[in-house]
Amino acid sequence: MEWFLETWSAAWKWINQHDTLFAWIGSMSLVTLIISAIAVPVIIRRLPSDYFLESSEGAEAIRDQHALLRIRFLVLKNLIGGILVVGGIIMFVTPGQGLLTVLIGLLLMNFPGKRQLEIRLVQLGPLNKAVNWIRRRANQPPFELPESTSANPS
Repeated sequence: MEWFLETWSAAWKWINQHDTLFAWIGSMSLVTLIISAIAVPVIIRRLPSDYFLESSEGAEAIRDQHALLRIRFLVLKNLIGGILVVGGIIMFVTPGQGLLTVLIGLLLMNFPGKRQLEIRLVQLGPLNKAVNWIRRRANQPPFELPESTSANPS
C-alpha cells in the first residue's frame, strides 16, 4: 500500500509540474472535437456515393484542374487531413469521435496505399453504419463499396 501511495504522489507531482502540457492537450482536444463535429458530417455528406469505387467522377474533376491550383489544393487538403488524423488519434483517449475523424483525415490525405486503407476502414461494421447513417440523414445514398479488396488481380 505504501508503494502505491508513493507512486501516486510522484505521479501527481509530475502532473502538477506539467500543468501547461495538460492544458494544451485539453485545449487541442476541445478544438479538434469542435472542428470534427462540424467537418466530419459535412465531408461525409458531400462525398459522392461512388467515392470508394475505382471510377469516381470526383477524382477525375480534380485531376483536370490547372497544375498550380491543384498543388495548392493538395497541400491544403493534406495539411487539414494531417491535423484531423492527429486530432482523431488524440480523441482515442479524450472525448470525441476519434475513428471517424481519423477516417476523414485519411480521406483528405494522399499517400501510397491510401485507397486500400480507406476501403478497409469504411468496411468496418460500426464505422460503415456511422457514415451511412450520416448520409441517410442528409438524404444521400449509402456509399458503394467494392466487393473485396483482396480479389484484386494485379
